[in-house]
Amino acid sequence: MFEYEGMQTAAALRSPGSPRQPRRESTGPAGAARPSRVDHLGDARAALDRITALRSRVAEMEAPRVDVQGLPTASALQPLLPGGAIRVGGSYAVQESVLLAMTMLQAASAEGAWCAVVGVPSLGVEAAAAMGIDLERLVLVPDPGDQWLTVTAALVDVAQVVLTRPLGRVVPGDVSRLGARLRQRGGALVALGAWPGADVTLRVTDSVWSGIGDGHGHLTERRATVTASGRAGAGRPVSADLLLPAADGAVRAADPLAAAGASDTRVLRPVAVAS
Repeated sequence: MFEYEGMQTAAALRSPGSPRQPRRESTGPAGAARPSRVDHLGDARAALDRITALRSRVAEMEAPRVDVQGLPTASALQPLLPGGAIRVGGSYAVQESVLLAMTMLQAASAEGAWCAVVGVPSLGVEAAAAMGIDLERLVLVPDPGDQWLTVTAALVDVAQVVLTRPLGRVVPGDVSRLGARLRQRGGALVALGAWPGADVTLRVTDSVWSGIGDGHGHLTERRATVTASGRAGAGRPVSADLLLPAADGAVRAADPLAAAGASDTRVLRPVAVAS
């Protein structure tokens, strides 16, 4: 897993204690020392080694990209997305729920795709790992500041699914350029909040928590109705009942019998949730 604070500039790639090639000194006829000669060949070789290492790392990050028309998504979300998958080059908006937005990354991460999260400092790595997201292929940029769009666009080059929280006004030109980049690189964007021209917008329209008794107990799971609407209101909205989260912390389709008042004998326990 990479974190924004851990990224280094090119100048920082050279360790302060790294060995350098010695400079040669020679003497003239009278024994006077001539000016030192810089070992250009040694410096060039060291620079080449660093460039080769960086290229190898970038190639490793790009390798898992899959040339398909759709990226996998969690089974609980499949009824809400056209074709039951995340469209390559597509953009999706998730209103308010960090947990719902992270669920969009879950299946792609499990298939080996690189994922990135920009501008969501409340996201904990423990919660991401509990959801089944591969931390070794997760790039985190918790606080990009006013450069969030630049950072998002840069991560599209190496991550197949990028989750970003817009921290400023998004103009149509930026959306168009980023969309072209997504199509070229074979990725998809998930915005936590509004996103102009999103293929699908997901929002929690109703929810109820269980686990609290007569003034005592712990919240254990939330049954939520998630509604998906198409671009510019195209098509009829589609809704699904999900456990967001279930008692074990997972996100899954809700049992319709539970809504009808059927008895539930599961043992519930409190869990930590992202939202």
